[in-house]
Amino acid sequence: MDFTLPVIDASESRPRRPEWLRVKLPYGGQYARVREIIDRHRLHTVCESARCPNIGECWGAGTATFMILGNICTRSCGFCAVITGRPTELDLEEPYRVAEAVRLMGLKHAVVTSVNRDELRDGGASVFAMTIREIRRLNPDTTVEVLIPDFKGNWEALQLVLDERPDILNHNTETVPRLYPTVRPQARYERSLELLRRAKEAGLVTKSGIMVGLGETFEEVLEVMDDLRAVGCDILTIGQYLQPTRLHLPVVEYVHPDVFARYREEGLRRGFRHVESGPLVRSSYHAERHVAR
Repeated sequence: MDFTLPVIDASESRPRRPEWLRVKLPYGGQYARVREIIDRHRLHTVCESARCPNIGECWGAGTATFMILGNICTRSCGFCAVITGRPTELDLEEPYRVAEAVRLMGLKHAVVTSVNRDELRDGGASVFAMTIREIRRLNPDTTVEVLIPDFKGNWEALQLVLDERPDILNHNTETVPRLYPTVRPQARYERSLELLRRAKEAGLVTKSGIMVGLGETFEEVLEVMDDLRAVGCDILTIGQYLQPTRLHLPVVEYVHPDVFARYREEGLRRGFRHVESGPLVRSSYHAERHVAR
C-alpha cells in the first residue's frame, strides 16, 4: 500500500516534540480531590506510575486508572516507565480500597489495570476478580473495565477474571510482532491473541491497544488490526509512543495526526465497533465512551 502522509523524523537522540503533543498541566479542584482520594486509600495509578501524558486532563475531570498488585513489575518492557524488580507486597485489602475510591470519586466507569506479577501462581488474577466483585458490591451502577496482563498463558488464571464478567476485557498487544524482542521481550504476540480469543469466546467485549512511533510500518499496523479482528476484538486504541526516560527505547518517529485518522478509518472499515486513535490516546483514555458504544 502506498501511503506517505508526513511523519517527523526523530532519528536524533532527543527529538523535539511537535505541537500536537502538548498536554494540559495538572491543576484544579477536581485534580486535588482525586490526588487526596488516591493518597488516603494508599492506591497506585497507571497515570502516575507509567507517566501518562493525560494525567492533567483525566484527573482534572475526576477520573483515574487504578493499578493494583503493587507498583513494581516483574517484567522489563522497553517502553514502560513502571519500576521493574522484585515485588514486595501483596495487599489483599486493596480491592476494597479501590472500590471505596470508585465510590468517593463517583465513577460511572472504573478502569483497573496492574503490574505483571509473574512470581505469583495465578499472576494476580484472583486479586483482579476480588477487585471486580468489590467495585460492583459498593458501586452497583458502575461499569468495570480491566486491563489485564497475559498471566504467562495460565488460562485457568484467566478464567478467574472471565468468570466475573467485566464489562470490558482489555489486553494490549502494544506493538507489531517484529518489534516484540525489544519492546516486550518477556511477552508473546501469539499468547496475547489467544487471550483475547478466549475472552471473546466467553462472550465478553474485548479491547486491545498498540503504540506507534517505535519503528513499525503502516502495513504492519494494519496486519495487527487484521489479527485482532480475527480473534473477535471489538475495540482498538492507537497512540503515540513517548520515551519516558533516557533508559527506555527511543522514539523513532512522531506520527502525524493525519496518519492516526487514517488508522481509525482502517480500523472501522475492518469491523472494530470503536477505534480511539490519536497521538495522546492511551488504553483508558476516554474509556467511558468505549463501553457506551
